[in-house]
Amino acid sequence: MAKAARAVSDAATSAHRAMKELADPVGTFMVDAFQLLALFVIGATTVWSAAAMFFDMAAHGRARIEDILLLFIYLEIGATVGIYFKTTQLPVRYLIYIAMTALARVLIEIVGAEHRTGLDLLVVAGAILILSFAELVLRFGSYKFPTDAPGSDLGQT
Repeated sequence: MAKAARAVSDAATSAHRAMKELADPVGTFMVDAFQLLALFVIGATTVWSAAAMFFDMAAHGRARIEDILLLFIYLEIGATVGIYFKTTQLPVRYLIYIAMTALARVLIEIVGAEHRTGLDLLVVAGAILILSFAELVLRFGSYKFPTDAPGSDLGQT
């Protein structure tokens, strides 16, 4: 009886190993395919949005500072997608730049359009300061504790 149980256990272990050997490459392929598809969709959407924004500015015959900052956001998103596509590493610094640029747009909107100078202004400026400090910490960390990974100077994780 113990011999039969051992044979069943060995067969189950062998079947599990065979399933895992088949499932691992299939799973890796599916994850890689999804990442590539998502990167192309995000990249195409970014290009499409930037082009639409540019043509909208051209149709109005002028570009406001908010529009130019939005184009910078599109540029940073495109750079982030490109770096991730090439290295499969997420450049955290670029995400911080995107957030800072978006907050700068909000700051300009608060001051320029609504002419408010109260607590809203301080909160947005404080958020930009915190993000600037985070960027400083990332740069210091990558300088003080360098890695052998390519692009480690970009603050990638």
